[in-house]
Amino acid sequence: MRLPHPLTGELYESPVPPGTGWPEDPAARSTPVARDAAEVVKLTQTDTLAELDARVSVCCACPRLVEWREEVAHSKRKSFADQPYWGRPIAGWGDPEPRVLIAGLAPAANGGNRTGRVFTGDRSGDWLFASLYRVGLASQPTSEHAGDGLRLLGARMMAAVRCAPPANKPTPTERDTCSPWFRRELELVLPFTRAIVCLGKFGFDALLNALQAVGGEVPKPRPKFGHAVEYGVPTPYGEVVVLGCFHPSQQNTFTGKLTEPMLDAVMTRARTIAGL
Repeated sequence: MRLPHPLTGELYESPVPPGTGWPEDPAARSTPVARDAAEVVKLTQTDTLAELDARVSVCCACPRLVEWREEVAHSKRKSFADQPYWGRPIAGWGDPEPRVLIAGLAPAANGGNRTGRVFTGDRSGDWLFASLYRVGLASQPTSEHAGDGLRLLGARMMAAVRCAPPANKPTPTERDTCSPWFRRELELVLPFTRAIVCLGKFGFDALLNALQAVGGEVPKPRPKFGHAVEYGVPTPYGEVVVLGCFHPSQQNTFTGKLTEPMLDAVMTRARTIAGL
């Protein structure tokens, strides 16, 4: 059954087929689809970020994640039962030449998996975008759905795993299968990037692995995650500063482990390092 998009009113199936007009959909009907780990590696071989985003957004390489994201898109949370769900992998989003990069774990089942934009449609995203707006890295304080007019200012977001995983926990195999997408996206934006904010330990570790894979000189002993830690990493394109930040999950924000001033301070520091 097709349902109206909450912003445009256009009717879509859940999950949304590529090339059917969903706002900000990077893919076309003809975009090639990776169906296993080897095909992921093959399809990362593109020199354009737009084409990489398109290929990410139709990936079907992890059967458990495909089944889960599509099951959520069909069953839906009760409060969103009248909406179509994106139900596909989430591509990176934001400035194609970012001075600041923000790296996280994975989209939420009823957040990015519903809206089609990374970090959008859940409480974590509410905290994150409000902070980015306060420090001057976003054009508005809310991110409700792809197509809502929001722009990131000199910044880009990406996730280590592109599909919503059950219980928010991808398996090691799923993480490794998805990692070539993450590495190639990092490689394409790294010439412009000066600061990278990692939300949580999973994103921090994935980012360090990817930096090393693309020629970065990760310090030894290996950096440890912590809130507001900073590590300089020389890369073939110049040094980047990697910053740790507690993830704006409810378990962190409700308990006071992460506060708005703490989040703003890390984002402000990244903006300063980036010269924005």
